[in-house]
Amino acid sequence: MPDLTLWGLFVVASLVLLLTPGPAVLFIVARSVQQGRTAGLVSVVGIHLGTIVHIAAAAVGLSALIVSSALAFAIVKYLGAAYLIWMGIRTLMAKDVNPDLPVLPPEPLHRAFRDGFVVNVFNPKTAIFFLAFLPQFVDPMRGAVHWQILILGLTFMVLGMMSDAVFALVAGAVGDFLRRSRRFQRLLRWFSGTSFIGLGATAALTTNK
Repeated sequence: MPDLTLWGLFVVASLVLLLTPGPAVLFIVARSVQQGRTAGLVSVVGIHLGTIVHIAAAAVGLSALIVSSALAFAIVKYLGAAYLIWMGIRTLMAKDVNPDLPVLPPEPLHRAFRDGFVVNVFNPKTAIFFLAFLPQFVDPMRGAVHWQILILGLTFMVLGMMSDAVFALVAGAVGDFLRRSRRFQRLLRWFSGTSFIGLGATAALTTNK
């Protein structure tokens, strides 16, 4: 079990980081506005189940391997970047929805879950984050390091799910109001598509130094 003082500091530091919009928040906001609150919340679940993969990897030292191995890092980096860019291109090429028709999710919810999961699993920044951030709050004198990392990682995941759910609900509410505007649909498609492509480019340019 981590030291309670260190754990409290970790919670505060995590909240500051989580409330600062980053790639995951942009992904959730774009999905929520585009498809509604439910799709946004499903994306949140997918993203944070992807986080479990990184928590487990950090606990057994796989994150260190990814960062130290140029080949492993490059594979993860470019797979994630390619997936994001593909999503962006697909979004930019989508057609406008007829505003006179009922608002329906353009894609099944399981796809929103899958996209969130894959985006986070193949995000090298997440692996680097857990490698660089979590160890600062680990005290080797208090027992097995891997259990401390697991507890801290799960704490971060729960906090992330709560904060990201707020972003999804707010963005989804705004989307319900604006989605019927054709002009907004074009703006939204441009924003979502370019955001995904931008995130992909950012992932591709991430270094392990």
